[in-house]
Amino acid sequence: MARVSTYLNFPGNTEQAFIFYQSLFGGEFLSPPLRFKDMPPQAGQPPMDAAVANMIMHIELAIIGGHVIMATDAPASMGFTLKYGNNMCINLELDTRAEMRGLFQKLSENGHVEMQLSDMFWGAYFGIVVDQFGVRWMLNCEK
Repeated sequence: MARVSTYLNFPGNTEQAFIFYQSLFGGEFLSPPLRFKDMPPQAGQPPMDAAVANMIMHIELAIIGGHVIMATDAPASMGFTLKYGNNMCINLELDTRAEMRGLFQKLSENGHVEMQLSDMFWGAYFGIVVDQFGVRWMLNCEK
């Protein structure tokens, strides 16, 4: 089912932030937090630092009115450069790849693609684009 959520990036304190948000809004995380150590090893990549391995790769919490906030830690050692403007995204979870490709193409006009649409290890088709107004969009379509 399609939904819209807000995706946040943190410099290493996602878990602390989401424990705080959970104390404010109540409820349970929608699934167990996924950590970087849960990611399959990538060919040619050096071993992951233990501190990074324990960081949050993905977490979700429903807040007011069913709106879902999601987040990840963004360690510099993995190529992230966190700055004002890239610390959040509007996350679109779409029902079909065709709908997703159309939106992705329109959002990328006069903007730029951060990550091309591709199949991901978590079982979804996924991409990131920054539109012409500087708004970051994550598009996700479960198989």
